[in-house]
Amino acid sequence: MNEFELAALLASVREGGDPQPLIDALPYARFLGLEVRREGTEILTTMRYHEALIGDASLPALHGGTLAGLLESAAVFSVLLSPEPTVLPKTITLTIDYLRSARAVDTHCRVRVIRRGRRMAVLEASAYQEDPAQPVATATVHLLLV
Repeated sequence: MNEFELAALLASVREGGDPQPLIDALPYARFLGLEVRREGTEILTTMRYHEALIGDASLPALHGGTLAGLLESAAVFSVLLSPEPTVLPKTITLTIDYLRSARAVDTHCRVRVIRRGRRMAVLEASAYQEDPAQPVATATVHLLLV
């Protein structure tokens, strides 16, 4: 998908309100089984569990890379689906704190914008399974917006 196709798809998603066509166009997001939906003004990203996401079969626990993919993708989607127009953001830094073992169940992610400027956005993402107050991993994400 080139930049012009992505821009057209993004405009269509913003106009229609359903972010799923954007997810379907991104192979890694499809592999992770990501779903994105709005809850009021917030965007919730869910990674649906499937066996390919397991990193430690003895527990079983999700692979840390899949959690990182969820956290980064959720941050990018929150910027892309915001009302302010932007190009596809590029990750400058991604700092992840793994807090506990993520079980073999669906994992959700909420993102909070710390600061959004003209050139850069700083966001905090939190991944949890059943209880938002018990995150399995958190991330600080710096995105380039130009």
